[in-house]
Amino acid sequence: MATAKIQYDPNALVEYGYRRVIITITVVLCALLELVDTTIVNVATKTLMGNLGATVSEISWVIASYAIANIIIIPMSGFLASQFGRKWYFAGSVLLFTFGSFMCGHASGIWELVFWRFIQGVGGGALMTTSQTILTEIYPKEKMGMAMAMFGMGVILGPTLGPLMGGYIIDHFEWPMLFYVNVPIGLIAFFLTLIFVKDNPFVVKQKSIDWLGIFLLILGIGSLQLFLEQGERNDWFESRFIVEVFITAIIGIVGFVWRELTTEHPVVDLRVFTRGNVGLGVSLSFLMGAVLFSTVFIIPIFVQTWLGFTATDTGLMFTPGALFTGFCMPMVGRMLQKGVPSKILIAIGFALTAGFVWWCSFLISPTTSPGNFFWPLMVRGLGMGLLFVPLSNLTLSGLHGKDIQQASGLNNMIRQLGGSIGVAVMGVVLEKTTAQHYNDLISNVASDNIQYLDRIKTFTAAMASSSADMVANQARAFSMIYGQVFKQASMITYINIFQVLSLILVAIIPIVFMAKIYKVKPGEVHDAGH
Repeated sequence: MATAKIQYDPNALVEYGYRRVIITITVVLCALLELVDTTIVNVATKTLMGNLGATVSEISWVIASYAIANIIIIPMSGFLASQFGRKWYFAGSVLLFTFGSFMCGHASGIWELVFWRFIQGVGGGALMTTSQTILTEIYPKEKMGMAMAMFGMGVILGPTLGPLMGGYIIDHFEWPMLFYVNVPIGLIAFFLTLIFVKDNPFVVKQKSIDWLGIFLLILGIGSLQLFLEQGERNDWFESRFIVEVFITAIIGIVGFVWRELTTEHPVVDLRVFTRGNVGLGVSLSFLMGAVLFSTVFIIPIFVQTWLGFTATDTGLMFTPGALFTGFCMPMVGRMLQKGVPSKILIAIGFALTAGFVWWCSFLISPTTSPGNFFWPLMVRGLGMGLLFVPLSNLTLSGLHGKDIQQASGLNNMIRQLGGSIGVAVMGVVLEKTTAQHYNDLISNVASDNIQYLDRIKTFTAAMASSSADMVANQARAFSMIYGQVFKQASMITYINIFQVLSLILVAIIPIVFMAKIYKVKPGEVHDAGH
């Protein structure tokens, strides 16, 4: 079917003065809220279990349902925005997210909470992608770097502030406040959207809806996220349920890709991968997401398991670096405006992140203090600032209208999948490698090992003052020895993981320079139907 040719004006939606300020604050705040809610519940699992009478497995669905809804909606945002109009789609998503948040706080049972978390995730999935698209349209082309900096502040701060906010709320309020805190902000954002945000006149509504593509997207991406969220809790491929979910994900994804590449009006235009630097940029975003989320996953496990940190302590440890990232992003945006090539900044960002990860490998010790992580996390903050803004700019520059929304949706989905896959892989590697190192070390614990026998005697004698039961004291001494061996095995595993991650990051740097500078000439004619 032929579509109308529309003269594209890159400045048609650009805002100035107080209007741009209000829209920027509104959409960045919405993106921040959405990302905070991906992690805010993580520190409240014990409280929710006690109040709702739920098991650990049941509580895990509170987190998984939100993530699954997110990952399904994000790539569909471009299609939905073109069908309903960007302004009304964004406003409706804000309202749905706010209503879902309110109902989550009202939930009286675990499965009621799971349902409303899914609804909240459906509304939230649009907030991040559509926010990014709106920002790219209200800023002139020469200030695109600043637009990405504003959006990046929410993306980087959200996952870090979530556990910190969650811990504070749980310590000082009742658990429903985890969700009620979104309501006033969401309502204000809803009304500001209706008043200030404009629709994009260059996007044409599709007359034909790709229902099969929507079904395959939900089946494939939803099953993949479910596999990643629930795999570790169900022993991965040892569970028949997980095997079935994995097979469903493969069938759904393969079918979805085939459908979107062969239909005339796809729900997600995968052809956008071939435009500009989208393919390369999305691949790098996947790697950035994997590093961002896996480090936020593995460092808290280490400090809470072996150093005795609380969830609040851990959140506070990450906060200065996250704030430093937010501080750096506007400066990085100005550097882009002055002509510093995006790929140079991205390469430096990956190099700094590799340095942060390598530095962490030297901090793995039973005597590590919170202060030891301060400067490495500041380096990580600078690295993430140099990565996100230029990478988003590189990926989306040269695109407009529907292509921006499609590329933004795919970019955010792939980055989130990268994070989920990174966390899942880290969990498996941590468990399997620790077990391997434990088996290697435990072979030295033998009856003919003099150091082992001396240690047993020392521990047994130390406990003799509190108990005269020699057999019990010796059993506890054996337990202490095996505990120390496991601790050593864990320390070696953390060191190995950080070293391998740093080498992977260094290997990525040459790939960055494959990017091309892609520009769209003002006034160029584009097919608004595609």
